[in-house]
Amino acid sequence: MSNTLTIRLPEELLERLREKSRRTGLPVGRVVRESLETTLRSDVNQAWRKYAGILKDGPPDLSSRKGYSRK
Repeated sequence: MSNTLTIRLPEELLERLREKSRRTGLPVGRVVRESLETTLRSDVNQAWRKYAGILKDGPPDLSSRKGYSRK
């Protein structure tokens, strides 16, 4: 099943989209779909980043832990 989505694009973005379509030989709709798929896929793969840096227990620098320092 196919769905239609209507969006408004600034002239500059529309021109960039058309240019990419001309360079690749792909229809504008396909360029948009592939761009959306790439963007949405990267969001799923990067979901863990919201948890980066929130651990509060332990030393701020692991090299300062007893037994790990270099003398």
